[in-house]
Amino acid sequence: MAENSPQRVIPLIDQRARAPSAGALTFGALTPATGLLTDRRGRALRDLRISVTDRCNFRCSYCMPKDVFTKDYPYLPHSALLTFEEITRIAGQFAAHGVQKIRLTGGEPLLRKNIEILIAQLAALHTPEGRTLDLTLTTNGSLLKRKAAALKAAGLNRLTVSLDGLDDAVFRAMNDVNFPVQDVLDGIAAAQAAGLGPIKVNMVVKRGTNDHQILPMARHFRGTGIVLRFIEYMDVGATNGWRMNDVLPSAEVIALLQQELPLIPLEAAQPGETAQRWGYADGRGGHDAVAGEIGVISSVTQAFCSDCNRARLSTEGQLYLCLFASQGHNLRDLVRGEQSDAELASAIAHIWGERSDRYSELRGSEAAAPPGDGKRRVEMSYIGG
Repeated sequence: MAENSPQRVIPLIDQRARAPSAGALTFGALTPATGLLTDRRGRALRDLRISVTDRCNFRCSYCMPKDVFTKDYPYLPHSALLTFEEITRIAGQFAAHGVQKIRLTGGEPLLRKNIEILIAQLAALHTPEGRTLDLTLTTNGSLLKRKAAALKAAGLNRLTVSLDGLDDAVFRAMNDVNFPVQDVLDGIAAAQAAGLGPIKVNMVVKRGTNDHQILPMARHFRGTGIVLRFIEYMDVGATNGWRMNDVLPSAEVIALLQQELPLIPLEAAQPGETAQRWGYADGRGGHDAVAGEIGVISSVTQAFCSDCNRARLSTEGQLYLCLFASQGHNLRDLVRGEQSDAELASAIAHIWGERSDRYSELRGSEAAAPPGDGKRRVEMSYIGG
């Protein structure tokens, strides 16, 4: 950076200001967990994403740009983070309300020391019907080779790896810490060998940056049993310099792939699925199950708010109801206070029951503009993708 060039300053309070305590809710008449909790738009709570750290060893420009997240960036102190026992207690109440899947995220979740202990604790949870939860994790893959076997042994079911290109120069430029792509590929291979699966690979596509990697990525993962998913570059947070011109619509991604690799649409795997599924076609126009499938996540051009069933818990215990939210709800005070599990469950029920978020449907309208009180949308590095 030139000596006199302006430096970018992002106020930290926008994303980490202390949220109103959920404990302020009235606990006189408790709302019990019934296994089916819906919001004001009738959307059931089924998916909980838990950030276990706000730290990452990559500096991807669309998530943690290096000019903002410098070596002097003040990360949360360890005392502010939820302990594994606190996370498990909160997750247990979400399971009682009908959550069926838990995804661990970050930052980079594998940077959280002894994360295998947390995985083992979460793997012991059950739904009201007695089923174990679908326990998964999203990682940049940098530490996966050394940790894959331990993650599987602890009870992790499957994982998703973020990988934005196969060309080493492109990948090193995008992670902005000069990390080699081969180390991530080795981590994916280790995860497959450990039995973690099905594995998904997420590629954030930014027009003019890595869109030329779409076909090489598809060729590489076709027939491997790994599901490659292309994600539209999203306007999450306030630090990534997002512009609509940088978005490559998923429709264009599919059209590009179709030129070489014929695809057919597949049914959604489950309600609330974020990715549209496309299968590689066989010679008769059917789905070639051996070749596999790809997915596209079109949160910019094709909003899926109508059946969004996800809640997000930050590493310090703030509950967010939308990836694009600017305000969370403080659950940490409840688990560190004297409230019972019944009171914690009732608070969660009240928060979700009042939910009406639909940012992607409103994107670009006055209703989607940031609040007038100066708050910015929460950063992806703080609550995960």
